[in-house]
Amino acid sequence: MAALPQEQPQSTTGLFHSLSNFAATLIAIAHTRLQLLTTELQEEVRQVGAILLWAFIAAFTALLGLFLAALVFIFAFWDTHRIGASLTMIGMFVGMAIFAALVLRKKLRDKSPMLDDTLAELAKDRDNLRSRVGQSS
Repeated sequence: MAALPQEQPQSTTGLFHSLSNFAATLIAIAHTRLQLLTTELQEEVRQVGAILLWAFIAAFTALLGLFLAALVFIFAFWDTHRIGASLTMIGMFVGMAIFAALVLRKKLRDKSPMLDDTLAELAKDRDNLRSRVGQSS
């Protein structure tokens, strides 16, 4: 009867040790995934900021140049074909706007989902944990 009380604390200790190892593993996995998530978010914010800045600069300077070119074109034909020159410039700007909208729509459709790598790693972790649980059963 003295052997029974000694076995019970060992099995309880083994169970708690196993549970604490399992919890430590889960925390380590969560920590790694959160680090990956924050790294991806930081990279995404930097990329979006740089893209927006350069897009604004490019758009502003291009539009300013096009506006001045349109004025020069209209002024050159002011005496003879002012309506035709004005309509030509309007058509050119509308055509460029439609083209830009189509390119933007294509780029938005082709963009990879945000946090794609993090979600893939979490799916791998889930599958690994399921396979380990299935093996231990």
